[in-house]
Amino acid sequence: MDNARTAQVTERGLTMPQFWQGARDAGPIMVGVIPFGITCGVMGLTAGLTPLETVMMSLLVFAGAAQFIGITMIGAGITGWGIIVFTTLLVNLRHLLMGASLAPYLVRQPLSLQVLLSFLLTDESYAITVSRIYQAGYNPSYHLGVSLFMYVTWCLSTVAGVFVGSYIPDPLAWGLDFAMPATFLVLLFPRLTDRTSVAVCIIAGLIAVAGALYLPGKWYMIAACLVATIIGGLMEGDKKRAS
Repeated sequence: MDNARTAQVTERGLTMPQFWQGARDAGPIMVGVIPFGITCGVMGLTAGLTPLETVMMSLLVFAGAAQFIGITMIGAGITGWGIIVFTTLLVNLRHLLMGASLAPYLVRQPLSLQVLLSFLLTDESYAITVSRIYQAGYNPSYHLGVSLFMYVTWCLSTVAGVFVGSYIPDPLAWGLDFAMPATFLVLLFPRLTDRTSVAVCIIAGLIAVAGALYLPGKWYMIAACLVATIIGGLMEGDKKRAS
């Protein structure tokens, strides 16, 4: 993001209209989140967690991939919290990149709001918020609306999985999980407005696919982000020098 966008913060306080707009914009992607939340609730009980422990994990951790991995490790008999925490930390290293890109906006907000939005950061809320930044600048109310709506939806879906999951066939078999990648693509395509953005998108996609095939865990995400960022920075530098 260039300096002009970095400086474009539409407000510092919170307003309800923007909050609810963020919640509405997050609605479509929730169709894909709900089956995963229900599955998380079912998996927690299957791994031997109590209903309270399963729900509290969603309330306190709020990281889908990390929760699935943590639950799987617990179910496999791995009880050492050090290795579980370290493994989930590696899975969520991409949050460092997402947080760094939002830092210029968050540092202008009250500390309490910075902490809350950092805790609520997810791939989905990040994508929706960044799309809004490109369209109308950063708005903390909008960001909070997106993030809180996702948090509440995830936690309620986990509760549903805990209490009624045994009566529901595999939620992921519904096919609704396709809503998430489809929404990401809808958010991405309007950003592909020049040669640099198209090239970076293609490079990131190729590295992500190759990394998913040959790298362990979620390292393909980190690799794709880092390489695409470097390539994009070099291309932007060449463009400025040429102009």
